[in-house]
Amino acid sequence: MECQPVTKTTSPLQIGITYDLRRDYLAQGYTEEETAEFDRADTIDALEEALAHHGHAVRRIGNIRALVERLAAGERWDLVFNIAEGLHGFGREAQIPALLEAYDIPCTFSDSLVLGLALHKGITQALVRSLGIPTPDFFVLQTPADLPRVRLPFPLFAKPVAEGTGKGISAASRITGMEQLETVCRGLLDKFNQPVLVESYLPGREFTVGIVGTGAEARSLGVVEILLTEDAESHAYSYVNKEHYEELVKYRLADDPMARQAAETALAAWRGLGCRDAGRVDLRADAAGQPRFLEVNPLAGLHPKHSDLPILCTLRGISYRELIGFILASALQRRMAPQEAGG
Repeated sequence: MECQPVTKTTSPLQIGITYDLRRDYLAQGYTEEETAEFDRADTIDALEEALAHHGHAVRRIGNIRALVERLAAGERWDLVFNIAEGLHGFGREAQIPALLEAYDIPCTFSDSLVLGLALHKGITQALVRSLGIPTPDFFVLQTPADLPRVRLPFPLFAKPVAEGTGKGISAASRITGMEQLETVCRGLLDKFNQPVLVESYLPGREFTVGIVGTGAEARSLGVVEILLTEDAESHAYSYVNKEHYEELVKYRLADDPMARQAAETALAAWRGLGCRDAGRVDLRADAAGQPRFLEVNPLAGLHPKHSDLPILCTLRGISYRELIGFILASALQRRMAPQEAGG
């Protein structure tokens, strides 16, 4: 059964929204790159409007510190719509779901286990590969002392193991020799203070697959091919390309055999990892044309115009309100029958 959007006939709920507002962290002295994953105020405005459109009372909560204060004060909600990315550690995206789990308050999107797992691309790829889903060959480099252990053939691709929004990815991420590998990996280790994921470079088409729903009811919203313009940084959907996507990136709906294979692979990974409600899976084809899993984003950006998932929906003719309705439908189904949906 497909996930149906919530309508205004649904019994009104008190829905809290948790989020990290980018301007708050910029005001504290964090850089543009450090805050790249955080939300703009108009994202929260759009989300509140969409939730209210579906008939619910919306309460803005804010980041995890605000959530802690309001929980301590005794405030509760029927559901929390969580889009907070967190700031510190591999478990930063899992912190709010874990806290809500302790208070038995349901929230949208994946649980704390999945969010903690998915942020670490190396662990995620190892698990996905164990499910029989194709990934690039890879090595997780913990320190410069691990460089001699990288025995994958060139070209390679290097990126931080636990960053989003293309952070740490540039044209230099495609590596053609040992000297470049050492330079790039040392730079990433120093800058991001986390391991580096080194992968076999995939030269084929790049896709992102939008998914809504949970388990057997998860379905693809469509497949978008990522196309870089002549002025873009080469070889990668990088931080710069994402920040300036209007000039540097083109998004094209794809429905050919390779794109359909990408959707099937994405759904297999989504279900195998236990992701919920909505998100994206990124893939890239190898030299033989086989789409390989790169990463899953179970907490995808929701800016109505600038985030990849809403961009995909717009190309498909799906409105922002409809997208939020799909997410609510999945989350509320779990709330109404927790024993059938794993809590």
